[in-house]
Amino acid sequence: MNEVSAPVAAMQDRPWLQHYPPGVPADIDPAQVGTLVDLFRSSVAAYASRPAYESFGARLTYADLKREAEAFASWLQGAGMKKGDRVAIMMPNVLAFPVAMFGALIAGCTVVNVNPLYTPRELEHQLNDSGARVLVALENFAVTVQHALPRLNLDRVLVAAPGDLMGFKGFIVTAVSRYVKKAVPAWDIPGAIRFTEALSQGRGKSPASVTVSGDDLAFLQYTGGTTGVSKGAMLTHANVASNVLQAYLWFNAGGEGEADPVMVTALPLYHIFALTACCLFMLKSGGCSLLIANPRDIDGFVKTLKGARFTRMSGVNTLYNALAHHPQIRSVDFSHLAFSVAGGMATQAPVAKLWKEITGKPILEGYGLSETSPVVTTNPPTLEEFSGTIGYPMPSTWVVIRDAANNDLPTGEPGELCVKGPQVMPGYWNRPDETARVMTPDGYFRTGDVAVMQPDGQFRIVDRAKDMILVSGFNVYPNEVEEVLAGHPGVLEAAVVGAPDDNSGERVVAYVVKREESLTEEDVRAFAKERLAAYKAPKQVIFRAELPKTNVGKVLRRALRDGG
Repeated sequence: MNEVSAPVAAMQDRPWLQHYPPGVPADIDPAQVGTLVDLFRSSVAAYASRPAYESFGARLTYADLKREAEAFASWLQGAGMKKGDRVAIMMPNVLAFPVAMFGALIAGCTVVNVNPLYTPRELEHQLNDSGARVLVALENFAVTVQHALPRLNLDRVLVAAPGDLMGFKGFIVTAVSRYVKKAVPAWDIPGAIRFTEALSQGRGKSPASVTVSGDDLAFLQYTGGTTGVSKGAMLTHANVASNVLQAYLWFNAGGEGEADPVMVTALPLYHIFALTACCLFMLKSGGCSLLIANPRDIDGFVKTLKGARFTRMSGVNTLYNALAHHPQIRSVDFSHLAFSVAGGMATQAPVAKLWKEITGKPILEGYGLSETSPVVTTNPPTLEEFSGTIGYPMPSTWVVIRDAANNDLPTGEPGELCVKGPQVMPGYWNRPDETARVMTPDGYFRTGDVAVMQPDGQFRIVDRAKDMILVSGFNVYPNEVEEVLAGHPGVLEAAVVGAPDDNSGERVVAYVVKREESLTEEDVRAFAKERLAAYKAPKQVIFRAELPKTNVGKVLRRALRDGG
């Protein structure tokens, strides 16, 4: 009786299972998960001669990746880095990024991904909070490191160039960056060494073997969560490796997928979406990641696409929209494209419709967060038309909709989306209070997003976490922006909300009560731009005599969003 009822109960609890693509299992096999080091070792052995990464026309094979990553691991160990020590990486999508990342993981270290667009203030917080001992930064952003350095506790700073690991072509790429585009501000970091020099020093010997388990931390992925306090989501090797396996089974269940897969990787690798869904997913697939260093240069991006053969794409709504409206996009060869995936922000139906018209393939929208490694749900690769949903939960993933009292809600009723699975983090770095706030007694992570479950087990997002602002796929947390604005001597009070924007999805709007009547909108914006990454700075400042508040003095952001 039990043997019959168990699968039936599973179907009732997880109605999405009966709608899974053919061949996708209900659950992943824990024995197949391993660690990211295991994944790296197996892939570089199996696909040694294949290209692993391409940047500016230069390629690294899997054999190259193994050699250079092991060289960096050896250097780290020679520099005194031990298992569990944190290595921060502050780079866009260049070849040095995966080499530094895998080298750190091989050495048993934990990787701290850093947005290179951070201001010195933001960089200082993240590096000091994580306890990073080594930082690898692209030279284009070294001046930021220089300004933050007096307040950092780093042992070593390594500086990479855009053309590193590209051979002779790299000299040209670096020269153009420095002298033509003038994209490298003058910097001075005492004791800094070149990334290529570290690799040269590490090539003399193999790295010492380090025993890494699934419970060891692979990444500290910083996020504001739902409270706006910047904190590191602790992602273990098992968390991320599980999510890679879940995605691999989902997209390759019908066979081994397309021959010689190439993923257009325009989203930055320091972002959890690209890290797992592009970089690590392609490592598992034996494919090549076509790295786009500056996706905001749409002309250059389209030019790269016109000269490339690619089979997979990933992006956010604003990126697909910009590409779809480029005058040269229809001259790109999309005949090899197997699928396009989107996440990070809501995909708009008009954008999805235009994208399919151009490429012949629908956009497969998914959902995830830094805390979930990130993929929770996604549409199946068999989808023929854009669905407007975030799809079905991954194998071994349980998703429920709950009210504020942690009660499960029925199908079709909106509530908070809560998730449990092997990809869910164990908690926030050194923040047990924040961890307790988002984890339920029965082990679910409360996402802060409002969703509904449809009868077939698909999910649809109704609203995002009430205060978070999503600018081109990046989270902006009002608390942080408000704190910066409050530091201006001419500001009495400030509240920050999001407003719809055709280009970026949302824009940051600041409502300000003046302390000094001479204060102007430009004063406020300039002050913010000096202290915040550009996407976080207010695009609009509205002055008010007072801000709407509750009877206990809490600012009512919702009233401001609603025009109150």
